[in-house]
Amino acid sequence: MERDNMTWVSEFVLMGLSSDRQTQAGLFVLFGAAYLLTLLGNGLIVLLIWLDTRLHLPMYFFLCHLSVVDICYTSSGVPQMLVHFLREQKTISLARCGAQHFFSLALGGTEFLLLAAMAYDRYVAVCDPLRYTAVMSPRLCVALAGVSWLVGLANSAVQTALTMRLPTCGHNVLNHVACETLALVRLACVDVTLNQMAIVASSVVVLLLPCGLVSLSYTHIVAAILRMRSSQGRRKAFGTCASHLTVVSMSYGMALFTYIQPRSMASAEQDKIVVLFYAVVTPMLNPLIYSLRNKDVKAALSRVLMKTSELKH
Repeated sequence: MERDNMTWVSEFVLMGLSSDRQTQAGLFVLFGAAYLLTLLGNGLIVLLIWLDTRLHLPMYFFLCHLSVVDICYTSSGVPQMLVHFLREQKTISLARCGAQHFFSLALGGTEFLLLAAMAYDRYVAVCDPLRYTAVMSPRLCVALAGVSWLVGLANSAVQTALTMRLPTCGHNVLNHVACETLALVRLACVDVTLNQMAIVASSVVVLLLPCGLVSLSYTHIVAAILRMRSSQGRRKAFGTCASHLTVVSMSYGMALFTYIQPRSMASAEQDKIVVLFYAVVTPMLNPLIYSLRNKDVKAALSRVLMKTSELKH
């Protein structure tokens, strides 16, 4: 009888943010605009780096990967969210739920690791500028990006396999906006100790370890900047790191707040807001931060616009 009660559902119902139709219409417009800005902003970054040979540098190689991750990550959940804002039945099949869980977790983990690789790139640029080209070779850059993708995918594969196997004993209402790990684990009707251990291990691999490497890199960077005698040199060195540091603070901050807080303090509504901020707002802001604070990107945009104008004439 106990085995018979351990049933797996064929679909989930997502409660979302609100059941009020007017509120959902407003959220559709808000998130739809954010999604379009994310696609345009990150797409423009990728296009500029591809077209302008002056941006064929390690820093922009990683930035290109980061923009691709942001496009894919926000596309793994936001389009479905927009559809649900317009529908009465907010359901998602088990297969689609598993796919969404896998891709969002894989891309999120990849982004954290890419940010750590970018921090190392900034460390070499500031602390060992004379050997920068030799150290940050194309081979190393490809290796760092490849490891980021592989670890992100492997971590997600393990987490998805452990999470989607959980029986819910017929319960299929997810108090969330997407198929997110913590929401799915909360719905399980069996012991989830293994899942909790896997979440902690995953947090160490894709959050704490990269965050520690970023902190170590910036400790050395700040020490190197303080040793500089020229105020202009200090401003230039800080300027090369400011955009990355801003993005790191947002990305790691949101994820750490979600997964490292005590279980007793966690709430479904809190998880929704944090996940939405990370999935919708952060990918939208990343290209704005890198373009508005980066002279090379703004110069590349100007050159591309001038070439386009010349071709028209």
